[in-house]
Amino acid sequence: MEQLEWGIVGLGHIAHEFAKCFNQTSSKLTACASRSQEKAEQFAQTYNLPKAFGSYEEMLADPAISIIYVAVPNRQHIQHILQALNAGKHVLCEKAITMNRQELEEATKLAEQKGLILAEAMTIFNMPLYHELHALMDTGKLGSLKMIQAPFGSYKEPDPKNRFFNPELAGGALLDIGTYAVSFARWFMSQQPKVIASTMIPFSTGVDEQSITILKNDKNELASVSLTFQAKMPKKGIVAFENGYITVDDYPRADKAEVFFNDGTKEFIEAGASTKAMNYEIETMVKMIHNELSNQSLSFTKDVIDLLDQMTQAWNQ
Repeated sequence: MEQLEWGIVGLGHIAHEFAKCFNQTSSKLTACASRSQEKAEQFAQTYNLPKAFGSYEEMLADPAISIIYVAVPNRQHIQHILQALNAGKHVLCEKAITMNRQELEEATKLAEQKGLILAEAMTIFNMPLYHELHALMDTGKLGSLKMIQAPFGSYKEPDPKNRFFNPELAGGALLDIGTYAVSFARWFMSQQPKVIASTMIPFSTGVDEQSITILKNDKNELASVSLTFQAKMPKKGIVAFENGYITVDDYPRADKAEVFFNDGTKEFIEAGASTKAMNYEIETMVKMIHNELSNQSLSFTKDVIDLLDQMTQAWNQ
């Protein structure tokens, strides 16, 4: 089977991480694009890529490239997703995939019309550990799900010009670290919840700096999501059931979890490797293109974006 070729749009920090980690046999990273030819050439030289383009349009016109990895700032995602899909390319886009559900619906509709794969680069939907934990849940051994805790605190220098706090670049905790926390909660909940309550404290620029949100679905499963950009918190996810609970440390790229049962016994689960997080996303993308996997993660992505919309709406009331 011929290797699929990837191209990168946007050459910031996450693109460097993607290129550095890329280690595949089923596909290969061959190209990058920037508005600056010099920047593209520097990136290509660093990672031994044979193609460097000084415009996004040039890369999209290359028939050898099948998949575009979108790594531009959040607000620009939809523009580049639509351009790539219209050029006949499959798209893996960094989180949050779009600014809102309306944009995502436009993109998914176009992908369906073109017969292309669109997916979000969300580690939680691709890490082997989370599939193992879902399999454990499906056995019924843990009983009914009751409650989830998903905190994420990260200290960012309070600079209004920094992208984390800049509203023009879609700054704020929600579209950055919040996507991980909400994705963690949604992965374990048996059906889509609604935002029951949410409160936010803004940064001086108006973007969300910290927030707490309660989610609840029709099966009375609850989740709390706590976010802040001005204080570190351990990224320790807790999923509590009738018969025990699961703890996942550093949950965005976790490869280990502990299960504590009510009878005092415990189980240690290990699957995959956190260092391969991006490669799991790449592997899944290629398998979906080859029809070896269904695009299941997109349904979770849609639910998460819908919840982010609900949270934002609650803050604006």
